[in-house]
Amino acid sequence: MPVVTLLAAPAEPLTDAGDAQLIVAALLGIAAVVVLIAWGKVHPFLSLILGAAVLGVVAGVAPDAIITSFSGGVGSTVGGVGLLIALGAMIGGLLAESGGADGIVTRIVDRVSGSALPWAMAGVAALIGLPLFFEVGVVLLVPIVLLVAKRTDVSLMKVGIPALAGLSVLHGLVPPHPGPLVAISSLNADLGLTLGLGLLVAIPTVIIAGPVFGNMISRYIPATIPEALLPTRTPAAVSGAGSSGRDQGPTGRRQAGVDGELLTDDDLVNPGTGRPGAPVDDSGTETARRAPKFWPAVITVLLPVALMLLRAVGELALPEDSAGRKALDIVGAPIVALLAGVIVAMFTLGFQAGFSRKQVSSVLGGSLPPIAGILLIVAAGGGFKQVLVDAGVGNLVADAAENASLSPLLLGWLVAVGIRVATGSATVATITAAGIVAPLAATLDRPGVALLALAIGCGSLFFSHVNDAGFWLVKEYFGLTVGQTIKSWSVMETIISVVGFAGVLLLDLLL
Repeated sequence: MPVVTLLAAPAEPLTDAGDAQLIVAALLGIAAVVVLIAWGKVHPFLSLILGAAVLGVVAGVAPDAIITSFSGGVGSTVGGVGLLIALGAMIGGLLAESGGADGIVTRIVDRVSGSALPWAMAGVAALIGLPLFFEVGVVLLVPIVLLVAKRTDVSLMKVGIPALAGLSVLHGLVPPHPGPLVAISSLNADLGLTLGLGLLVAIPTVIIAGPVFGNMISRYIPATIPEALLPTRTPAAVSGAGSSGRDQGPTGRRQAGVDGELLTDDDLVNPGTGRPGAPVDDSGTETARRAPKFWPAVITVLLPVALMLLRAVGELALPEDSAGRKALDIVGAPIVALLAGVIVAMFTLGFQAGFSRKQVSSVLGGSLPPIAGILLIVAAGGGFKQVLVDAGVGNLVADAAENASLSPLLLGWLVAVGIRVATGSATVATITAAGIVAPLAATLDRPGVALLALAIGCGSLFFSHVNDAGFWLVKEYFGLTVGQTIKSWSVMETIISVVGFAGVLLLDLLL
C-alpha cells in the first residue's frame, strides 16, 4: 500500500510545447533552483516555488494552470508525507529529551571494547537514527563519540566515521526520514516493502562505509579530540548527550551558536537547529528525572518499523480478503504505526523519565517547530514535481530513457547525484529525481518501484561538500580541516552512495 496517491498527470499535458521547448523548460527550472540555492543563497522553499514558475512559463503553461498544478502537488505531498514527518519528530523529541537515546548508547558502548567498538558505534547510530533527523543524531552522538575516543584511547576517526555512516545511511534510505518518504510518495511505492529492502541495502552499506572505511581512514587523518566539546557531566543527567560545557542556557541545554547557525543553511535535509524539542520546564525536578530503561526505549524506537514490516509480510503471505491481512493493513499503515509509536513513547520515554503530563505535552509540541522548514520545503518540492509532471516533462524523459534503453534505476541515481552535488541538498535531489523518473515507475512491478526509490535515495547522498551544511557540521564537531573533512566525510558519503546503489542493483537481479 503506498503512502499516498499523488495527483495524476492530466490526460493531456498543460501545454502543447514541443519536445525541445519542454527540455529547455525543465533544464531552466532545475537550473533556477540550483542557482538560487547555491549562488543566490535564497531559501530552498522560495527557490522551489520560483523554479516551478520558471519551468511552467518557459514550457508555455498558462499562469492559472501553473498555480493549480503547484498547489495540488503541495497539498498531496503534505497530506501524505507531512503527517509522517511530524509523528516521527515527536518520537525523536521524546527519545532525545528523556535521555532514552543516551541510555541506549551508553548501555551498548559500555559492553564492548577494542576492535568491536567501531561496529558498536555504527549499530548504535543506526538504531538511534531510525526516528531522529540526521543533525539531531549528530548532536546526540558526538559527545558520546568524543568521550569514547578519549576514554578508550581509540582514534576519533575509527569510532566517529562508523557513527556518521549509521546516521547517514538511515537518513537517506529508511523511512520515516523525509527523503525516503518523498521518494516513496512521488513514485507511489509501497512503504513497507521499501522499508524492508532499504534495511537490506543499509546493513552492508553501513558496514563498508562505517567500520571498514573508518579503520582505513584513521591511519591517514590523526584527528584531535576538540576538548571544548567534551561534555562536562553525565550526558543523561538532565538534558541528554547534546549538553556540553559551552553554549548552555539556563536549562543546561546547548544553545544554537556557531554550529547551530550552520544547520540553518540547509533546511533541505535538516529540520532546524539544536535539539528537536523546545526546552522543558524542569526546574526543581532534576533529582526526580530518571532515564528510561534500555529495552523499553529500544522497543519504542523499533515499534513503528516492526508494524510496517509486519504489514509488508502480510501482503506477501496472507490472502487479500483474510481477517489477518486486513488487520495488518490497518496497524501497519504508516500513520497508524507512527501514531502507535508516539503513544507508546509517551509512557516508556516520557512518564518513565519522570515527566509530568504537561512536560510530555511540551516535548511533543516542541518537536514540531524545528521541522516546519523541512515540511514547507518538501511541500514546495511536491509542487515543483507536479508542475514537471503536468507539463509533460516526465513523459518526455520516460520516452527518452526507453529509447536509450537506460535503466530507470540508473537514471534515477544519476539525476539525484547531479542535483545533490550541485545544491548540496539530499531532499531537493530526491524530489527532482523522483519527479523526473515518476512516469517510469508505471512500467515497473512493486519491488522495482521500491528499488527505484532506494536508488534515488542512494544518489541523494553522493559526495557532500562545501555547499552542504552537514559538511560544516561534521568539520566543526570533529575539529577537522576542510581537506580532512573532504577525505573523511565526503568520501564516506560517496561510498554510501555507490555501495548502496550496487546493493540496489543486486536486489534488482534477485527479485
